[in-house]
Amino acid sequence: MAKIQVLDTEISVVQDEYISLTDIAKYKNPQDANEIIRNWLRNRNTIEFLGIWEKIHNDNFKPVEFDGFRKEAGLNSFTLSTQKWVETTNAIGLVAKSGRYGGTYAHKDIAFEFAAWISVEFKIYLIKEFQRLKEEEQKQLGWDIKRNLTKINYRIHTDAIKENLIPKQLVQAQISYVYASEADILNVALFGMTAKQWSEANPNLKGNIRDYADVYQLVCLANLESLNAHFINENIPQEQRIKKLNELAIKQMSILISDSNMKKLENK
Repeated sequence: MAKIQVLDTEISVVQDEYISLTDIAKYKNPQDANEIIRNWLRNRNTIEFLGIWEKIHNDNFKPVEFDGFRKEAGLNSFTLSTQKWVETTNAIGLVAKSGRYGGTYAHKDIAFEFAAWISVEFKIYLIKEFQRLKEEEQKQLGWDIKRNLTKINYRIHTDAIKENLIPKQLVQAQISYVYASEADILNVALFGMTAKQWSEANPNLKGNIRDYADVYQLVCLANLESLNAHFINENIPQEQRIKKLNELAIKQMSILISDSNMKKLENK
């Protein structure tokens, strides 16, 4: 569950695109949000909108039952709850949840319509904050994909080391030393220092040099790992590999970052 702040009102978002109508209604009436939602559901325009939305997005929607509600909507005697609407028409646009985070939730299309009924100003700010939330999620997703790509390529990289560089019958300490040495080839090629040199230069920072890499460096690092694995399989000596990798790192980073940042990299 995510939270967004709209005009001093905290709004819950679940399942990526379902927004709490209960939270939106609290902007209008903090004491009885459910009454606001019930009044909205009694409106004929609301029923028309919900029915059209379901017909477009829901193959299992029951149009006959919907027609029954539409005929009664607007009458003084007409009442409708979220649960009754969902159970009768098999709707998916509205959801009634119970428990700690209970209340009425709606797909963003419906939630924006409800917000406009509450307040046009509130709707505008709700859309703005919801879009900001989605943009932040996309940024995080992009970071995770790049980080996972680095991990996958690292496995390819270490397998190549095991198959081509580690002699048989080595003790574990020797094996670990070879892995660390190969990892530092990439560190030196891209960052200009070994993991140990970075740790000594940054004693107050937790983690390692790669934990503080930016997105561009992580993309480049993923590429270097694959290339180094290929060089290892080709039996290219370590001294030649580190020179090749450094040249490739400079070339790739020159494409990924601005000219000013590139000059900083070359001057390290």
